[in-house]
Amino acid sequence: MTAVIDDPLIAGMTIGRVLPLHESSRRLRALYPECPRVYGVAVLADVSKRRWWPLSAALTDDRLSVMFGAAAAEMDSRTTAAQQLAATLAHAVIGRVVALVVLEGRAWDAGLENLWVHVDSEGAIDWLGVVDPTVRVLPEDPCLRSGRPAEGVVELPSEAALATWIAHRCHRSLTPLFARLHEISGGEVSVASMWHTVGSAVVVTATQVPMLAGYSEVVGMRRGQAVLDALAGFGLPVRGQSPRGCAVGTSGARIATKVLPN
Repeated sequence: MTAVIDDPLIAGMTIGRVLPLHESSRRLRALYPECPRVYGVAVLADVSKRRWWPLSAALTDDRLSVMFGAAAAEMDSRTTAAQQLAATLAHAVIGRVVALVVLEGRAWDAGLENLWVHVDSEGAIDWLGVVDPTVRVLPEDPCLRSGRPAEGVVELPSEAALATWIAHRCHRSLTPLFARLHEISGGEVSVASMWHTVGSAVVVTATQVPMLAGYSEVVGMRRGQAVLDALAGFGLPVRGQSPRGCAVGTSGARIATKVLPN
């Protein structure tokens, strides 16, 4: 098995109290050992704030515009840049948390006010952090077996409830982000196409992550489909053909190539 690389930011975390999310994040980092930040999540209280910013700031300042401009210049295509940035946002907000839903039946809060992102030296998003480390879990979760109240945990009654909750939180986060991206890109990619990218993110994560972890593909796909069903139930066009160059996997792969020691 490939060992997790000695990532300086991960090694530099100061964890005062190990919570269920810390344990889950360690397992998520092991999915992609060569680039452990691709699926992992950090608790904001554990890290230095250098190069971190609240994802909600993308709605009020020029960060998203700068990222789009840099990508458009690099690719010489505003459309491709918009597609790729939509995929990056989809991976940050929903792709990472769906990986945890699929593998462990757990989820952190993907609400916009809870999410921070870390950027590399070129300004590309390469890691995600959460302010509140509380995770929602299923009744059979190991941390509930002791019979004592578990710190950092809220129990939900079923997979359907977990899928609906995470779909709702991601919907509320991605809707304004996609609207902002549509605005700054001059409508290069439709908002509907961005939601198709979200659908692809969920499907690819639910398919690939169980294979990486040696976990049940049947359970993974069932949980992934439950999230898709919940998103579709909110009227979101998550089922359909993604625009060329925007399939998920490309977002994760690009992020992986960006993870370099800081």
